[in-house]
Amino acid sequence: MENKMSFVISEEAKANINKAMQTIIENLPGLVNLKALDRRKLPKMGDKSFAFVSKSFEYAMQNPKVVPAFLDMAEFEKETIGTAELKKVLIPMRQLVEKLDDTTLLAGSDALSSALVFYTALKGAAKAGEPGMKTVYADLQSRYPGRSKANTPVN
Repeated sequence: MENKMSFVISEEAKANINKAMQTIIENLPGLVNLKALDRRKLPKMGDKSFAFVSKSFEYAMQNPKVVPAFLDMAEFEKETIGTAELKKVLIPMRQLVEKLDDTTLLAGSDALSSALVFYTALKGAAKAGEPGMKTVYADLQSRYPGRSKANTPVN
């Protein structure tokens, strides 16, 4: 059986990763979690919108006489610069999360394939009357995804 992924994270690596994540969290104290409804209600800014916002800010700075009095330019500047800085963090994070997700998928697929190979061998051992194997098989059978114990009895 060919494994596509052989991956173990050392205790030292886990500690370093957790420390690095904590450092990131500490350095981004203003992060928020929005409710799904709140996310849907907000206007979204994609790449084109970001260019629009950046140019709007630039033009507002160059033409203060047409800036409405109620528009807080200091906040507009913080929002524009903050968005750009967050994007610089978000893009590599998304790439990292994609790699983590794909690696987890591949490692999990290999692990499930190995478990299924063992499960098939165990089923044969239980049917052949190997001592103690019916109990082990029954336990795994109850945990097997998408299968119920009633579907595949061991004779």
